[in-house]
Amino acid sequence: MVIPSKTHIALLASPGFGHFIPVVELAKRLAGLHGLTITLFAITPEVHPVQDELLRSATSSWPGLINTVILPYEEPTFPSNVDPVPRMLAMIRSVFPSLRSSISSMTEKPIALIVDHFGTEAIRAVANEFNMLKFVFICTNAWFLSYNLHLPYVKEVIKRGELFYIPGCEPLVGDDIREFTFFPEYQTHKDFVHIGHDIAASDGILVNTWDDLEPETLLAFKDIRFMKRIVKAPVYPIGPLVRTGEPTGAKPEIFRWLDCQASGSVVYVSFGSGGTISTQQTIELAWGLELSMQRFIWVVRPPIENDSAAFLLTPMENDADGLISKYLPDGFLGRTRDMGFVVPMWAPQEEILAHGSIGAFFSHCGWNSSLESIVNGVPIIAWPLYAEQNMNATMLVKHLGVAVRPEVNPSKELVRRYEIAKMVRRVMVDEEGIGIRKRVNDLKERAKKALSEGGTSYNALSEVVKKIGD
Repeated sequence: MVIPSKTHIALLASPGFGHFIPVVELAKRLAGLHGLTITLFAITPEVHPVQDELLRSATSSWPGLINTVILPYEEPTFPSNVDPVPRMLAMIRSVFPSLRSSISSMTEKPIALIVDHFGTEAIRAVANEFNMLKFVFICTNAWFLSYNLHLPYVKEVIKRGELFYIPGCEPLVGDDIREFTFFPEYQTHKDFVHIGHDIAASDGILVNTWDDLEPETLLAFKDIRFMKRIVKAPVYPIGPLVRTGEPTGAKPEIFRWLDCQASGSVVYVSFGSGGTISTQQTIELAWGLELSMQRFIWVVRPPIENDSAAFLLTPMENDADGLISKYLPDGFLGRTRDMGFVVPMWAPQEEILAHGSIGAFFSHCGWNSSLESIVNGVPIIAWPLYAEQNMNATMLVKHLGVAVRPEVNPSKELVRRYEIAKMVRRVMVDEEGIGIRKRVNDLKERAKKALSEGGTSYNALSEVVKKIGD
């Protein structure tokens, strides 16, 4: 039984499902396991039905402990080709007056503010004003945290194919690193440097990872020779925090179809809430799935040219007119009727990955999706598109051995149908897939242990709660 505490803290979730979902899960653990009272601020122009269901589930699960406040942002005026990061930061800044006003009106003000890594400016703009403890929740992994903090020390351009070294991480190649990394004059570079400074100035850093997933990187944050010389704040690996529970807006026909498939026989294809591919790549992917001769569920969106993150900060719309089919090869839906299930726009990913018929996840390697795959013991076919996803793919393939990836970078080059078919069969049919499946199931069990009472992630979050309460 959870004994409610008088400790009141605030959480701030940046726009986008990649930040919203783990912040909601963190709120649920803080309330459900530690009895804290939570005010969850969600920055969004309008509440998407999936967000609404997640918020209602959180507040109803812990009535009186979790309260939510929606902060509608002002849409900034940026050119369409601008990097999403400056645009997102402008959205977040626009809600600071509302955030400040909401906290001012509270009878019992929160004693701590936890923000995700894009909301760190709120530490300076709001938390200091109310004398709150300041924590940053890194919704992705410790590799990304190390990269962000190391950014000001990058002195030379790494060319394609050359190795790039970050303390505590496996060596990365140039393609794994965002271009702005090597150009301090870029606005996104400046933004991440400021974020890094805010992270380092916090009272603690929570990371959506666990000790067994990134042991070397997490140790580097305790070593004065490496990351400890850059950031003094303690690092708390508290993950994996992924959504679980009842289906959210599920489409029953998907599960009726899955129930008819053999165990581990279906490839789930989805590029997350924000990812998109081009028209030509959509055609090649369709042919690749067909040529693989493996069963699949494919979440299809209208193709977008030259913008792999087109839906990142854009509300998802339904394909009410059934236009998705016009982007697929002629006859594709008919030829694959018995082996595939095409879903327009969105599908209940967490419930699909938990289904026993799923044998692989064809994924953009967003960190939420990567964790959801791992905690369900599902191997990954890596298809990184934007943000830190190339770095994530390198971790999944080379460091953890739970994924395969194309020979070319799909965010920059066209991946041909025969290579796609080959990747699918490597995981689903070939002997290589047996080893991948064994490794991902081992990580699944280690994740369960980390989150259970007495586990490393459970204890790390308990340390955060103790620090807030002292």
